[in-house]
Amino acid sequence: MEKVFEIYIKTTPERLWQAITDPEMRRKYSFGVGVHSDWKRGSTYHAKAGGTTINPSMAIAEGENLEVDPPRRLVQSYRALWSDDVKREGASAELYGGWPMILSGLKTLLETGGLLTTPGSLLYQAPQPAV
Repeated sequence: MEKVFEIYIKTTPERLWQAITDPEMRRKYSFGVGVHSDWKRGSTYHAKAGGTTINPSMAIAEGENLEVDPPRRLVQSYRALWSDDVKREGASAELYGGWPMILSGLKTLLETGGLLTTPGSLLYQAPQPAV
């Protein structure tokens, strides 16, 4: 199954690539989830909950880097792992419900430097230290 989300972000290809591939930067807009890989064609990646309050070591997703052309193109396979329902079905409303918030968070981070604070995005993030 293929799902396409289209979003326009005022940034450079290099900053966007960094936001997608740097685990700590990605945690800021992706419910506290970091993605780890060597970002080479044919290699694997895995996403762990890392910064969430639910289960900090929970596997979220895994897949293969199908096309890698930094900073212009990244195509990946995707296998959701966070619940028995998504593992069993391979397609579920759970798979797509969070993407608009993740993409909006990515846009917000790159355009303003701030974090998006929707109820869904706050639900899974670890509490931030007081400043």
